[in-house]
Amino acid sequence: MPDDPTTTTGRISPFERIKHTDADGEFWSARELAKLLDYSRWQKFTDVIKKAEEACKNSGQPVEDHMHHMVHMVQLGSGSQRAVDDVHLSRYACYLIVQNADPSKEIVALGQTYFAVRTRRDELAEDREEARLRIEERDKLKRYHRELFKAARDAGVITPDDFAVFEDHGYRGLYNGETAQDIAARKGLKPNQNIADYMGSTETAANGFRAALAREMLRSDGIQGKSDANHTHHKAGHIVRKAMEDAGVPPPEQLATPAKSIQQLRREEARRQHIEEQDRLGLFAQLNGPTADTETGEER
Repeated sequence: MPDDPTTTTGRISPFERIKHTDADGEFWSARELAKLLDYSRWQKFTDVIKKAEEACKNSGQPVEDHMHHMVHMVQLGSGSQRAVDDVHLSRYACYLIVQNADPSKEIVALGQTYFAVRTRRDELAEDREEARLRIEERDKLKRYHRELFKAARDAGVITPDDFAVFEDHGYRGLYNGETAQDIAARKGLKPNQNIADYMGSTETAANGFRAALAREMLRSDGIQGKSDANHTHHKAGHIVRKAMEDAGVPPPEQLATPAKSIQQLRREEARRQHIEEQDRLGLFAQLNGPTADTETGEER
């Protein structure tokens, strides 16, 4: 197996060695990173930080989430202390810095490899976690919708047209007036594509809450009649929207539409599990060695 590029000849990478951790997670000191990248003058390194901050802005990331400017005291040889500027950097910030640092330095090239690989690993881990959450929330939404439609039927929502109108009232409350058709058009979906298959985990969870809340409101309030049922569903959607607003979460129409459908995620997950299972079986066979058939004596 080739060496991990995040290590140096089997040892811990110097970039990993200067990593710090606190209650908020991992971070790097810009002062320590500058020294490691062979920058003898802090002022010259701050020019690199400024370029990284601009790159961070251009990527749509909040700079303050990745670069925290601070001042701390250092001990001088005379025993006195002096205030020095520093910046606490996220892994992504370090990646941007090494991309903007002096490429002629060998240590900079090593840093570019280290932070590129580790940043990509983190992205893949986040993607896989989001895929898991999407599948989990989609299964919940299906169940909540089935239960909601049962409660709506008991309230007098009977025909397919009734249910289409009823469903749109819930979406209008949650999506600030948008119907299912409006949502599909905004997401750029084809007529045969289900909008629920192209929602991120947060948007799917919001719709699950909307459906579960509407079901409980229909039953607990003893709602009867299509008009009252529609009004109740709209109210439930509006309540969920207000809750997102109060929590500082973007409303559902502002959340990104995933590139992959839920069906694609399920197929990818099934393939991944199959590969992992084959790997486990292969490892088991290697550990136990070839076995002989008890009747023919041949290896199997």
